[in-house]
Amino acid sequence: MAALFVFEVHTPYHPFFSGDVEAVTLTLIDGEIGIYANHSPFTATTEAGILRIKDENGAWRSAFVSKGILEVKEHKNVLMVDAAEWPEEIDKERVFESKRKAEEVLKNSRLKFEIDKAKEHLNRAKNRLKVLDAIADKKS
Repeated sequence: MAALFVFEVHTPYHPFFSGDVEAVTLTLIDGEIGIYANHSPFTATTEAGILRIKDENGAWRSAFVSKGILEVKEHKNVLMVDAAEWPEEIDKERVFESKRKAEEVLKNSRLKFEIDKAKEHLNRAKNRLKVLDAIADKKS
């Protein structure tokens, strides 16, 4: 059996996940990272994307997470994000509407702060859809 470590995901609204895991993958600002037991301690900024968790039984589970902070320590690893959603919590219609609005702003706006915000919304929508697509691929 592979070595396990404690992993937690927190949002401002509630603890999202807490448990012993075998591995975790997610996106940092400079690329993808995989974390296993006894990883070197560090703190890093994360990007919105897909969080993959390999549980103590070896099964992978995917979730959407917004940007945040990852803290890897010897005794536990904590991811603090603004939002986290399991696939079954994602409202597909709301995601498509958010994507449509972001694309419209990108097409029509000239203000940098509006463009930056629209890009962030578009990225979040695309990553939520990737989580839903990953689940759909497993079912087929």
